[in-house]
Amino acid sequence: MSEWNFDPDHSVAAFMIRHLMVTNVHGQFNGITGKIHFTPGDIASLRVDLVIDASRIITGIQKRDDHLKSRDFFDVGKYPEITFRSTQTERTGFYSCNVWGNLSIHGVTKLLMMEVTVSGPVKSPFGETTIGITGTTSLNREEFGLTWNEAVGKDGLMVGKEASLMIN
Repeated sequence: MSEWNFDPDHSVAAFMIRHLMVTNVHGQFNGITGKIHFTPGDIASLRVDLVIDASRIITGIQKRDDHLKSRDFFDVGKYPEITFRSTQTERTGFYSCNVWGNLSIHGVTKLLMMEVTVSGPVKSPFGETTIGITGTTSLNREEFGLTWNEAVGKDGLMVGKEASLMIN
């Protein structure tokens, strides 16, 4: 089995969440590190161990980014990392699989399943062999202790509970 490193310059965890009940806010975390254990041609061999620097959140609005880093949300001073460690992989296609693992956010760890596709390996123009991994999932942020919200109108909330996550 080969060991592959996340390239922090080319890896990102992107998210999308409902805002004010009328639109979606997109953002991302840069600074992903970790390892992938994988034998090319054997998708079921995939194992993932990743770390996301929670302080590297970007939504394009500095005031919102600062709020997301605060104690109301990620509390990056107390919980600087988001981690995912796979526990099981099930092949769903030649280049795809479902990966279960423990996702830890804000001091809370939950078992989560990601739909994953693998691209490559390919030889880069610089001589190294590389692969691409894309994982997608959705989660309820409140299950991870991210419960801050404000009422909007009679029956709405400022921030949705369900977030979509894509790791590239």
